[in-house]
Amino acid sequence: MRAALRARLGWARRALGGAAPGRAPAPPCWSCGAALPGGDGPRFCPGCQALQPPAPRPDLFRLMDCDRSFRVDARQLQRRFRSLQRAVHPDRFGQRPPKEQYYSEQHSSLINKAYQTLLNPLSRGLYLLELSGVEPIQETDCDADSAFLMEIMEINEKLAEPKNKDSLEEIETLIKVKLEELTREVTSAFERDDLQEAKKLLAKMKYFANLEDKLKAKKIPS
Repeated sequence: MRAALRARLGWARRALGGAAPGRAPAPPCWSCGAALPGGDGPRFCPGCQALQPPAPRPDLFRLMDCDRSFRVDARQLQRRFRSLQRAVHPDRFGQRPPKEQYYSEQHSSLINKAYQTLLNPLSRGLYLLELSGVEPIQETDCDADSAFLMEIMEINEKLAEPKNKDSLEEIETLIKVKLEELTREVTSAFERDDLQEAKKLLAKMKYFANLEDKLKAKKIPS
Protein backbone atom coordinates (compact mmCIF):
# COMPACT_ATOMS: atom_id res chain seq x y z
CA MET A 1 0.00 0.00 0.00
CA ARG A 2 2.79 2.47 0.96
CA ALA A 3 4.65 1.71 -2.27
CA ALA A 4 1.48 2.47 -4.23
CA LEU A 5 1.07 5.75 -2.36
CA ARG A 6 4.67 6.71 -3.09
CA ALA A 7 4.13 5.95 -6.77
CA ARG A 8 1.01 8.06 -6.80
CA LEU A 9 2.85 10.90 -5.09
CA GLY A 10 5.66 10.79 -7.64
CA TRP A 11 3.21 10.81 -10.56
CA ALA A 12 1.20 13.65 -9.04
CA ARG A 13 4.32 15.76 -8.46
CA ARG A 14 5.27 15.43 -12.11
CA ALA A 15 1.74 16.42 -13.15
CA LEU A 16 1.57 19.38 -10.79
CA GLY A 17 5.04 20.82 -11.41
CA GLY A 18 7.33 22.53 -8.95
CA ALA A 19 6.53 25.27 -6.50
CA ALA A 20 6.57 28.87 -7.66
CA PRO A 21 9.75 30.73 -6.63
CA GLY A 22 9.67 33.57 -4.14
CA ARG A 23 6.57 32.38 -2.27
CA ALA A 24 6.10 32.41 1.50
CA PRO A 25 6.75 29.08 3.26
CA ALA A 26 3.70 26.81 3.30
CA PRO A 27 2.13 25.61 6.57
CA PRO A 28 3.30 22.17 7.70
CA CYS A 29 1.44 19.01 6.73
CA TRP A 30 -1.88 18.74 8.55
CA SER A 31 -1.38 14.98 8.97
CA CYS A 32 2.24 14.51 10.09
CA GLY A 33 3.64 18.02 10.57
CA ALA A 34 6.33 17.69 7.89
CA ALA A 35 7.57 20.80 6.08
CA LEU A 36 5.94 21.39 2.70
CA PRO A 37 6.96 23.21 -0.48
CA GLY A 38 5.05 26.36 -1.37
CA GLY A 39 3.07 26.91 -4.55
CA ASP A 40 -0.41 27.53 -5.90
CA GLY A 41 -1.10 24.02 -7.17
CA PRO A 42 -2.21 20.95 -5.21
CA ARG A 43 0.48 19.59 -2.90
CA PHE A 44 1.14 16.15 -1.42
CA CYS A 45 3.18 15.74 1.76
CA PRO A 46 6.61 14.24 0.95
CA GLY A 47 6.49 12.33 4.24
CA CYS A 48 3.02 10.79 4.57
CA GLN A 49 1.70 11.47 1.03
CA ALA A 50 -1.39 13.26 2.39
CA LEU A 51 -3.11 15.72 0.07
CA GLN A 52 -2.91 19.24 1.49
CA PRO A 53 -5.64 21.94 1.43
CA PRO A 54 -5.69 24.49 -1.40
CA ALA A 55 -3.57 27.59 -0.92
CA PRO A 56 -5.55 30.66 0.19
CA ARG A 57 -6.25 33.01 -2.74
CA PRO A 58 -4.06 31.17 -5.28
CA ASP A 59 -2.92 32.86 -8.48
CA LEU A 60 -5.05 31.12 -11.12
CA PHE A 61 -2.45 31.75 -13.82
CA ARG A 62 0.26 30.02 -11.78
CA LEU A 63 -2.14 27.24 -10.84
CA MET A 64 -2.83 26.58 -14.52
CA ASP A 65 0.85 27.00 -15.47
CA CYS A 66 0.10 30.03 -17.71
CA ASP A 67 1.88 33.34 -18.13
CA ARG A 68 -0.02 36.22 -16.54
CA SER A 69 -1.22 37.52 -19.89
CA PHE A 70 -4.48 38.06 -21.76
CA ARG A 71 -3.13 35.75 -24.46
CA VAL A 72 -3.72 32.15 -23.42
CA ASP A 73 -2.99 28.93 -25.29
CA ALA A 74 -6.35 27.15 -25.00
CA ARG A 75 -4.88 23.71 -25.78
CA GLN A 76 -2.13 24.09 -23.19
CA LEU A 77 -4.73 25.28 -20.68
CA GLN A 78 -6.88 22.23 -21.38
CA ARG A 79 -3.91 19.86 -20.99
CA ARG A 80 -3.03 21.40 -17.63
CA PHE A 81 -6.68 21.20 -16.53
CA ARG A 82 -6.86 17.49 -17.33
CA SER A 83 -3.52 16.77 -15.67
CA LEU A 84 -4.55 18.51 -12.45
CA GLN A 85 -7.96 16.87 -12.36
CA ARG A 86 -6.42 13.43 -12.80
CA ALA A 87 -4.15 14.11 -9.81
CA VAL A 88 -6.81 15.33 -7.36
CA HIS A 89 -10.18 14.12 -8.63
CA PRO A 90 -12.39 12.95 -5.70
CA ASP A 91 -12.73 9.49 -7.30
CA ARG A 92 -9.04 8.89 -6.49
CA PHE A 93 -9.61 9.59 -2.79
CA GLY A 94 -12.59 7.36 -2.00
CA GLN A 95 -10.48 5.19 0.35
CA ARG A 96 -8.54 8.05 1.93
CA PRO A 97 -9.36 9.86 5.23
CA PRO A 98 -12.40 12.20 5.17
CA LYS A 99 -10.17 15.28 5.39
CA GLU A 100 -8.32 14.31 2.20
CA GLN A 101 -11.62 13.57 0.47
CA TYR A 102 -12.79 17.06 1.41
CA TYR A 103 -9.55 18.65 0.19
CA SER A 104 -9.77 16.77 -3.12
CA GLU A 105 -13.26 18.20 -3.65
CA GLN A 106 -11.96 21.69 -2.86
CA HIS A 107 -9.06 21.29 -5.30
CA SER A 108 -11.31 19.91 -8.03
CA SER A 109 -13.72 22.83 -7.65
CA LEU A 110 -10.87 25.37 -7.66
CA ILE A 111 -9.32 23.82 -10.78
CA ASN A 112 -12.68 23.97 -12.57
CA LYS A 113 -13.04 27.63 -11.57
CA ALA A 114 -9.50 28.45 -12.74
CA TYR A 115 -10.03 26.71 -16.09
CA GLN A 116 -13.34 28.46 -16.79
CA THR A 117 -11.98 31.85 -15.66
CA LEU A 118 -8.91 31.73 -17.90
CA LEU A 119 -10.62 30.09 -20.88
CA ASN A 120 -13.25 32.82 -21.27
CA PRO A 121 -11.84 36.15 -22.58
CA LEU A 122 -14.20 38.30 -20.50
CA SER A 123 -13.57 36.58 -17.16
CA ARG A 124 -9.84 36.31 -17.96
CA GLY A 125 -9.65 40.04 -18.61
CA LEU A 126 -11.60 40.92 -15.47
CA TYR A 127 -9.32 38.67 -13.42
CA LEU A 128 -6.24 40.37 -14.88
CA LEU A 129 -7.67 43.75 -13.87
CA GLU A 130 -8.33 42.40 -10.37
CA LEU A 131 -4.74 41.17 -10.06
CA SER A 132 -3.53 44.59 -11.20
CA GLY A 133 -5.60 46.37 -8.53
CA VAL A 134 -7.99 48.03 -10.99
CA GLU A 135 -11.48 48.70 -9.63
CA PRO A 136 -14.22 46.38 -10.95
CA ILE A 137 -16.06 47.54 -14.06
CA GLN A 138 -19.40 49.31 -13.64
CA GLU A 139 -22.35 49.69 -15.99
CA THR A 140 -21.62 53.44 -16.05
CA ASP A 141 -18.22 52.81 -17.69
CA CYS A 142 -19.94 52.94 -21.11
CA ASP A 143 -22.25 55.89 -20.41
CA ALA A 144 -20.15 58.32 -22.47
CA ASP A 145 -20.42 56.16 -25.61
CA SER A 146 -23.94 56.97 -26.76
CA ALA A 147 -23.54 55.19 -30.12
CA PHE A 148 -22.54 51.96 -28.36
CA LEU A 149 -25.45 52.15 -25.93
CA MET A 150 -27.86 52.78 -28.82
CA GLU A 151 -26.51 49.67 -30.57
CA ILE A 152 -27.06 47.58 -27.45
CA MET A 153 -30.59 48.95 -27.04
CA GLU A 154 -31.46 48.09 -30.66
CA ILE A 155 -30.23 44.51 -30.25
CA ASN A 156 -32.21 44.18 -27.03
CA GLU A 157 -35.32 45.38 -28.85
CA LYS A 158 -34.81 42.78 -31.58
CA LEU A 159 -34.41 40.06 -28.95
CA ALA A 160 -37.70 41.18 -27.38
CA GLU A 161 -39.56 40.63 -30.65
CA PRO A 162 -41.42 37.35 -31.32
CA LYS A 163 -39.05 34.48 -32.04
CA ASN A 164 -37.85 34.45 -35.64
CA LYS A 165 -35.13 32.03 -36.78
CA ASP A 166 -33.59 34.32 -39.41
CA SER A 167 -33.54 37.28 -37.04
CA LEU A 168 -31.92 35.24 -34.25
CA GLU A 169 -29.22 33.95 -36.60
CA GLU A 170 -28.48 37.51 -37.70
CA ILE A 171 -28.18 38.65 -34.09
CA GLU A 172 -26.00 35.64 -33.25
CA THR A 173 -23.59 36.48 -36.08
CA LEU A 174 -23.47 40.14 -35.03
CA ILE A 175 -22.71 39.29 -31.40
CA LYS A 176 -20.00 36.81 -32.41
CA VAL A 177 -18.30 39.37 -34.67
CA LYS A 178 -18.48 42.07 -31.98
CA LEU A 179 -17.02 39.81 -29.31
CA GLU A 180 -14.17 38.74 -31.59
CA GLU A 181 -13.44 42.38 -32.42
CA LEU A 182 -13.50 43.40 -28.75
CA THR A 183 -11.24 40.47 -27.84
CA ARG A 184 -8.63 41.71 -30.33
CA GLU A 185 -8.88 45.25 -28.95
CA VAL A 186 -8.62 44.06 -25.34
CA THR A 187 -5.55 41.99 -26.25
CA SER A 188 -3.91 45.08 -27.74
CA ALA A 189 -4.81 47.21 -24.70
CA PHE A 190 -3.29 44.73 -22.24
CA GLU A 191 -0.15 44.38 -24.36
CA ARG A 192 0.23 48.19 -24.25
CA ASP A 193 -0.35 47.98 -20.49
CA ASP A 194 -3.29 50.38 -20.94
CA LEU A 195 -5.42 48.97 -18.15
CA GLN A 196 -8.04 51.74 -18.21
CA GLU A 197 -8.66 51.18 -21.92
CA ALA A 198 -8.85 47.44 -21.29
CA LYS A 199 -11.40 48.13 -18.56
CA LYS A 200 -13.60 50.20 -20.92
CA LEU A 201 -13.44 47.52 -23.60
CA LEU A 202 -14.24 44.75 -21.11
CA ALA A 203 -17.28 46.75 -19.97
CA LYS A 204 -18.48 46.69 -23.59
CA MET A 205 -17.66 43.01 -23.87
CA LYS A 206 -19.80 42.37 -20.79
CA TYR A 207 -22.79 43.98 -22.50
CA PHE A 208 -22.39 41.69 -25.50
CA ALA A 209 -21.87 38.65 -23.25
CA ASN A 210 -25.18 39.48 -21.56
CA LEU A 211 -26.84 39.72 -24.98
CA GLU A 212 -25.34 36.35 -25.86
CA ASP A 213 -26.93 34.84 -22.74
CA LYS A 214 -30.30 36.37 -23.64
CA LEU A 215 -29.98 34.96 -27.15
CA LYS A 216 -29.25 31.47 -25.84
CA ALA A 217 -32.27 31.67 -23.56
CA LYS A 218 -34.40 32.86 -26.49
CA LYS A 219 -33.32 29.88 -28.58
CA ILE A 220 -34.33 27.32 -25.94
CA PRO A 221 -37.59 25.64 -27.03
CA SER A 222 -40.50 26.78 -24.90
